[in-house]
Amino acid sequence: MPNKFKNIAESQITMSQLMLPSNTNFSGKIHGGFILSLMDQIAFACASKHSRNYCVTASVDTVDFLKPIEVGELVMLKASVNYVGRTSMVIGIRVEAENIPSGEIKHCNSSYFTMVAKDDAGKSVPVPGLILKTETHIRRFIKSMKRQEMKGDRKNEFKSTDFVSKAYIENLENHNIKLEY
Repeated sequence: MPNKFKNIAESQITMSQLMLPSNTNFSGKIHGGFILSLMDQIAFACASKHSRNYCVTASVDTVDFLKPIEVGELVMLKASVNYVGRTSMVIGIRVEAENIPSGEIKHCNSSYFTMVAKDDAGKSVPVPGLILKTETHIRRFIKSMKRQEMKGDRKNEFKSTDFVSKAYIENLENHNIKLEY
């Protein structure tokens, strides 16, 4: 691996695309699946640029659709490496839409994609570390690190082999369910 550590700015990617009628859902807004596809593309580009390897999507965490996107708006996706593990990277993505006539820009979506670097044989390979230079870099890294830890804790807590529903029944009291077991 030529560079042991990289600046975050070296791997950042920005992508823009005009939203067309062919990208709409049944209500006439831009389809969320289309936006997710664009997000996956920019996550791949950002992770591959950072690692200098082919990358695959391992997971998508916290996809928040905040505002609808309209036909004719210019969508801008911004991706940055927020966290690196040994072979994985968390790519933070921000989606904004610009109303071209008015110039108004709205934040429409945010998400975190975990990407894994692969070699030509499909084996996971180490990725360069990150050089953290600002409070924002540190905050994003720690936030991603904590999210990774919480995901592991959730996975362990709710393993089907160890799960005992009686320990959680009281948590169901104020929810819209009918328990028949």
